[in-house]
Order: sequence, then C-alpha cells, then structure tokens
Amino acid sequence: METKTILITGANGEIGHGLISHFAEHDGVRVVALDLNTLDDVTRSKCYKSYTGDILDNRFLDSLSTGHDFDVIYHLAALLSTRAERQPTIAHKVNVDGTLNLLEMAVTQSRLQGQVVKLIYPSSIAVYGLPDAGAKNKAGRVHEDQWTGPRTMYGINKLYCERLGRYYMNFYRQLDAQPMEGKVDFRCVRFPGLISAVTLPTGGTSDFAPEMLHQAAKGEAYNCFVRQDTRIPFMAMPDGVNALLKLESAQRANLSTQIYNVGSFSPSAAQLKERVMKAFPSAKIDFVPDLKRQAILDSWPADVDDSLARKDWGWKPEYDFEKAFQEYLVPGVLKLYKSK
Repeated sequence: METKTILITGANGEIGHGLISHFAEHDGVRVVALDLNTLDDVTRSKCYKSYTGDILDNRFLDSLSTGHDFDVIYHLAALLSTRAERQPTIAHKVNVDGTLNLLEMAVTQSRLQGQVVKLIYPSSIAVYGLPDAGAKNKAGRVHEDQWTGPRTMYGINKLYCERLGRYYMNFYRQLDAQPMEGKVDFRCVRFPGLISAVTLPTGGTSDFAPEMLHQAAKGEAYNCFVRQDTRIPFMAMPDGVNALLKLESAQRANLSTQIYNVGSFSPSAAQLKERVMKAFPSAKIDFVPDLKRQAILDSWPADVDDSLARKDWGWKPEYDFEKAFQEYLVPGVLKLYKSK
C-alpha cells in the first residue's frame, strides 16, 4: 500500500491531537505536524515529523513543502473568536493570509506531484449573521447558503476563506492562456460549538456550555454570560474529529458542494444548566448576560441543516445530547479534575 503523507497545521489543539492519535493507529500514513508551539513528547512520538513554525512565514512553508510531498493538508491553525474580536488585524493575518499560504502550498504540491491535493478546512457557525433573536427564532435550522452575513471578525475571516477555497478549487488563475497544472480539492466543515471534556475553555463566544460544565466539575460558581433561552448547536469534540476524517475519506464524485454544515444537538442554556446540575447537584450556576456577547450569539442560528453532509458522505454524530454528557463529558471532566 502506498504511504500517504498528511500535514496538520495547528497540531497542538485538541482536534489536531485527535487526528494524530487516529492516524498513528493506521499503517501507511505519515503525519507531519506543525504548530507555533512545540508538541509534547507523547504527541510528537506519534508523528513522522513535527515542526515548530508560523503559517505566515513563507520561507519556512517553502522549506516544508520542499521536504515533503503532501497528499492531504488539515489546516486547523487559526486565531479564535474572542481574541479575533479584540485583535482584528492580527486575526486577519493569521486566519486569512495563513489560509492563503496553505492554499498556495497545496497548488504547488499538486503541480509538482502531478496529483490532486486535498485541503480540509474547519469553518464555523460564526459565518452566519441573523439580524436579531426574533429572526433567529423564525429561521429554524439554517442551510449552508442562508444568512451568511457575519458580524464578527472571526466569522468574516472564516466565510472569506471558504470562498477562497472554492476559488482555488474551481477558478484559480482562470484567465491564464493555458489551464494551470495543479489541482486543490478543498473540503470544508462548518462546526457548531465544540464541547470538550479534556481541553479547558478559552473564553470563546460559544464557551458558555463548556465553562458551565468545567466550573461545576471544579466546584466553583459560574455566572453564565447568556440568557437562559439562548440556543445554538453544539457537538462533542470526538464527533468534530470524526467529521473531518469522514469528509476527507469521501469520494469527490459523491460531494455536491465544498462546504458542509454538521450538527449534533441544540439545547438551550437552561437545558444545559439542568443537565450539568444533574451530574453536579451542588453546582452554583446563575445567568448574568453580557449584552455584547449575547448579541453575537443571537446572530448565530439555533440549529443548522446538515442534510447535505448526511446525504453526500454519511455524516451522523455518535453523541446526541444525553450520550455526550453521560458517556463522554461527565466521565471526562471527573477524570480530568481528579488527576489535578
């Protein structure tokens, strides 16, 4: 069997770790990991090569591309929503210019190898922008092509990079006298809020759910920054990793688009509190809405229509709301804080 070489940027994140662990269990796969920070010894031991570097450093990326023939690029590196809102110029450089650099790398790799190179890209429900809570309630489950008018820098970055991916796949240098040699197969998953039992929340806009859980597990009071009726779609972290793997392995002929919603469960903040309290009856959880963050969440859909992903590549989450808490989240946070 021919060996496949996979590049993972942003490899130090939990999705990166999940992908690396998955590929380490399969023969015929070489993982090249890239992150701004050095990988820990255990994760590094699962990789063929690991590099500490910046996706904005073109000289570094050129040397990386020269040293390896990549079949698939998982481009996970990004500046996430809260920091992007506070540092929009840096966010644009990392999220847009960094993605552009990886798309150019994919084209170069494809041309030199004489084969299509896949670029797998995680996007976000932040690309959506409903005008207010009333419109959100009427919209119901939102399709990929509806309400794409984001109000955050992160959402704008992600939506633009989705369009960049489509351009590189379908229209790259379309005015050249001869068609460009080199083809990018761009595939994108729009993630809902991801909830992890392992990674601590970092203050992101959708982090009220994991914050509620982790604070309860630590026995600390939590003031939730949203209204009780706030509803957005969520997903357990292992399903996020699995979604990227399933989309990457799908036959291109079966894919009707480049950009796919994926969903799992969509509880209200009140329902989240109720479920957390079931696991941690002594938890202290109050609702103290932050109006600025609330306005952003009111612009995101209450749920997404992921029927295209289900039809085209067999998407189906392993964890629904109850199973996520019972089998993954609660056991995971108990183990996490027991070890501290």
